[in-house]
Amino acid sequence: MDKKLSLLFIFSAVFMMGLMFLGVGADPVEDKQALLDFLHNMHHDSSHLNWDANSYVCQNWRGVTCNTDQSRVIALRLPGAGLSGPIPNNTLSLLSALQTLSLRSNGITGPFPSGFSQLKNLTTIYLQFNKFSGPLPLDFSVWNNLTIVNLSNNSFNGSIPFSISNLAHLTSLVLANNALSGEIPDLNIPSLQELNLANNNLSGVVPIPLLKFPSSVFAGNNLTFATALAPALPVQPPNAQPPKKTRGISEPALLGVIIGGCVLVFLVVAVFMIASWYGKEDADPKPVKSQKKKEVSVKKEAFENKKSQDKNKIVFFEDCYLAFDLEDLLRASAEILGKGTFGMTYKAALDDVTTVVVKRLKEVTVGKREFEQHMEVVGKIKHDNVDALKAYFYSKEEKLIVYEYYQQGSISAMLHGRSGEGRSSLDWDSRLRIAIGAARGIAHIHAQLGGKLVHGNIKASNIFLNSQGYGCISDIGLATLMNPISPSAMRLAGYRAPEIIDNRKATHASDVYSFGVLLLELLTGKSPVYTRSEEVVPLVRWVNSVVREEWTAEVFDVQLLRYPNIEEEMVEMLQLGLACAARVPDQRPKIQDVVVRVEEIRRVNTGNRPSSESRSEVSTPTPQPHQSPHAN
Repeated sequence: MDKKLSLLFIFSAVFMMGLMFLGVGADPVEDKQALLDFLHNMHHDSSHLNWDANSYVCQNWRGVTCNTDQSRVIALRLPGAGLSGPIPNNTLSLLSALQTLSLRSNGITGPFPSGFSQLKNLTTIYLQFNKFSGPLPLDFSVWNNLTIVNLSNNSFNGSIPFSISNLAHLTSLVLANNALSGEIPDLNIPSLQELNLANNNLSGVVPIPLLKFPSSVFAGNNLTFATALAPALPVQPPNAQPPKKTRGISEPALLGVIIGGCVLVFLVVAVFMIASWYGKEDADPKPVKSQKKKEVSVKKEAFENKKSQDKNKIVFFEDCYLAFDLEDLLRASAEILGKGTFGMTYKAALDDVTTVVVKRLKEVTVGKREFEQHMEVVGKIKHDNVDALKAYFYSKEEKLIVYEYYQQGSISAMLHGRSGEGRSSLDWDSRLRIAIGAARGIAHIHAQLGGKLVHGNIKASNIFLNSQGYGCISDIGLATLMNPISPSAMRLAGYRAPEIIDNRKATHASDVYSFGVLLLELLTGKSPVYTRSEEVVPLVRWVNSVVREEWTAEVFDVQLLRYPNIEEEMVEMLQLGLACAARVPDQRPKIQDVVVRVEEIRRVNTGNRPSSESRSEVSTPTPQPHQSPHAN
């Protein structure tokens, strides 16, 4: 017995020493206090931050990254965190190991913090889209490791410091949309790959080393462009030998040359005056014509610059905290999430922690004006069960829409993801919440535009979980902008109502049909279409055939059968799903009635469950980092 206790003691001691060696539970105390002081002295949106003095800063705090041994904070990323007011002294400036600082898209005011000069290890700094004012730091040399500087869209004034030219590793300098004035210093930095000084009050000549950048990066200033100077005329060196004297001509000969020259000059002047007199009417308009041509050329160049800027403009909606342009999207690391009915969908990771979903639309049938009007309508839809549109972009070549990225993935990925790739086991209460949320979202969409708005593409891959675990529906109303879908694609989709295959026009009733298929998918765990004996079988047809044979128990997902006392609920939901998926549109219920029925099923039946099921009522699916949100 004593031997066992000794072994246990030794094992415990070794384990504790291992924990101490690895630094588990350690916190960078001084950095943590500096961050807490920063937060407590700034106005902020508490919903964006989970900083707590009682939790581990390196493991739990949102936006904070530590080094490998968790002894120092090396990155702080708080984009769009609702921060406002000036940065308090002796807070962030104490994070001396900080390498990356991103406070973009907030409402921070005041001058550039002088204490930042203590952050010697900074490599990237993103302060764009704030309300900073005053001059830029005079000495940028203190940050000799800087590679990216973005201070755009603030109110910085004064001149651009010449010390920036000492940043030997700088690759990106963005100072656009401020109030900077004076001349541009000679920024001869070989590593510089990106520059934007547009829309300031800069004047003078653009230095020759910067002429490699397009003229658009200097637009909105009073600048002229440097040109190469012509080589100077050769100058005689001071020690050169004087030329040898040549024999002079005689005085009579010189007098003759002078008289002849005067006569020749008189004749030339006379001819020129006569030619000018007769050609005055033709000669006078030429300078005016040249001037007009120059004015037209300048106006055309200004129009082209404006057109080029507008072409890259992404339209954001009022409550969107994101801030980026088309170039940011093109530079972002992208991952294909899926190819769907309306185009390709990508996950785009921007400059720091911001990740968005970009849908690249194909076969858009409407023009720019109608597209923009429709996007404005969709962008104003705000509801807990509707995925809000963040931004859009329209050009002749590209049509993009931007959504929030859901880390958990779509309901389709949760139901049908392959095992071993993060597939969730959705319990019954989670499936009820998905159904309730999706129904509420569709009902809200149908109430827009005086009841004229239709979703047109309802399916599990377009539905996600909101913060309360309820269904949240995405891809609102894109069907009205696109070319009609081919009949073959409609049949294979499984969610399409029978009448759409004929007239290819989505309606409220066809949305209800698609929702009915979703209910059957939640109940059975099966895809809306699947292959059986080399035959493609729609889920609606299969469920109807099983119910007719009175084998109703065979319909339900085997994963649901382990939950007691839910059979009655599932049967009620099955009946509602079949009613929604009725073949005749007029026989389908209205979505408002569907919402009432789904809510009633959950409200009435959850009260009859034993207390042992309380766990399932609050459970939520495991996050799906590798699945495909928005892939439709």
